Amino acid sequence: MITTTLHWALCGICAYLLGAVPFGFLIAKAKGVDIRTVGSGNIGATNVFRSVSKPLGILTFALDMLKGFCGAKAIPLVLPDAGMGLAVFCGAMTVAGHNWTCFLGFKGGKGIATSAGMLLGLSPLGVAIALGAWVAAFVTTRYVSVASIIAAVALGVAVWPLHMRAQGAWFPAVLTLLALVAIWKHRTNIARLRAGTESRFNFRKTK
Repeated sequence: MITTTLHWALCGICAYLLGAVPFGFLIAKAKGVDIRTVGSGNIGATNVFRSVSKPLGILTFALDMLKGFCGAKAIPLVLPDAGMGLAVFCGAMTVAGHNWTCFLGFKGGKGIATSAGMLLGLSPLGVAIALGAWVAAFVTTRYVSVASIIAAVALGVAVWPLHMRAQGAWFPAVLTLLALVAIWKHRTNIARLRAGTESRFNFRKTK
């Protein structure tokens, strides 16, 4: 029991540290930009896309997504008999590392790309539904924040019929909780939307 608990703890720490790697900050810094001082101040892909360059924003999104996928799929391989529980735990710790990275004073991103990577490993169909909702919302509004929030809501709803019978209530409950965390991380965006000051995405203004 102690050994198993220790293994879970070590896996969780590794997953957190993986998620804590601030790719957006590092990529922007390599171009001489402190991403925390430009645009929205967020270290995520959207701000890198807007404030540094489109290719580097796409690279940031891909790397952040890869963190989540590896956290949920690769790290749990050290305990192959642990089942879905360890995969969810490690995936959630990776998202936590991204959102509250120890390398930047526990201030990180919003976790959308990292959560998407985690969920791609755990619930590919759920990700497909959330992606469809994101695209529809983005095309309609051109607000990345609105699209991300709607995608989180779509995921939180979709995972229940998709996984309730096979995995039990705990699995969709955890994924719904992660979706709620993603929405909560957008609270400043929600405030700007209510105030009418949130910026719409404009491809012509990106580099």
